Amino acid sequence: MMPFADLLSGGPFFVIAGPCVIQDRDETLLIACALKEIAARLGLPAVFKASFDKANRTSGKGFRGPGLESGLEILAEIRKITGLPLLTDIHQPEQAEPASKVCDILQIPAFLCRQTDLIEAAARFARTINVKKGQFLSPWDTRHIVEKIRAVSDAKVMLTERGTSFGYGNLVVDMRSFPVMKKWADAVVFDATHSLQLPGGAGDKTGGQREFVPHLARAAIATGCVDGVFLEIHPEPARSPSDAENILPLDQLEGLLLELRALRTAGHLNCHSALPR
Repeated sequence: MMPFADLLSGGPFFVIAGPCVIQDRDETLLIACALKEIAARLGLPAVFKASFDKANRTSGKGFRGPGLESGLEILAEIRKITGLPLLTDIHQPEQAEPASKVCDILQIPAFLCRQTDLIEAAARFARTINVKKGQFLSPWDTRHIVEKIRAVSDAKVMLTERGTSFGYGNLVVDMRSFPVMKKWADAVVFDATHSLQLPGGAGDKTGGQREFVPHLARAAIATGCVDGVFLEIHPEPARSPSDAENILPLDQLEGLLLELRALRTAGHLNCHSALPR
């Protein structure tokens, strides 16, 4: 499994990217290979992300993915072929052990970030855990999540900002969250695609505003407090069965990462904060 330190030592920031959900083996592999090539050209550490199950769909009719067993088989093959470290999310405590045998990072979905049993299960089996900050949670409250994990194990903890509910069907990103969460997380990540969801904005599914992905990603990097950028990518977003409106087209990934790398390296940015611990 990938040492956590490798994420923080190989470039100005690391990239977590992949499709929202596994559609099939071939397309998922294509996306992973493209990510590997782009990250290598730019000198950025990369983690491939894909979900075997999306259990929090707006509608019960929404596509959920291939499931635990088949999904992990696909992810294991992708790891063997590409050598990329893997991230996937879990929704139930019993998924933690099998997922940890294949994936380097277990992710706690935003809606489940206060589910103690799930968090503790991930802490028992994973060396690195990425917790999505709930849309309903303040950045200050994420400290309790980190404490839950560290009470169980010495797993490294990544906290990911993905927007906060702003009335009905809209999200906003509070840039204060990055220096706040940096106080207790081993790494802070900005999810530039989920932050532009419009929950329930398309009737029985989530809408989105992908046109603003570059703007928010640049703003987050400019805080100097972001260690990694999370981006969902797809060759043809309209064909994605999940997050079609906010997922980033694959052919735009390299250009965006070039911009972010230039901003981070040219600005000599540091995360200074006088906030108390």
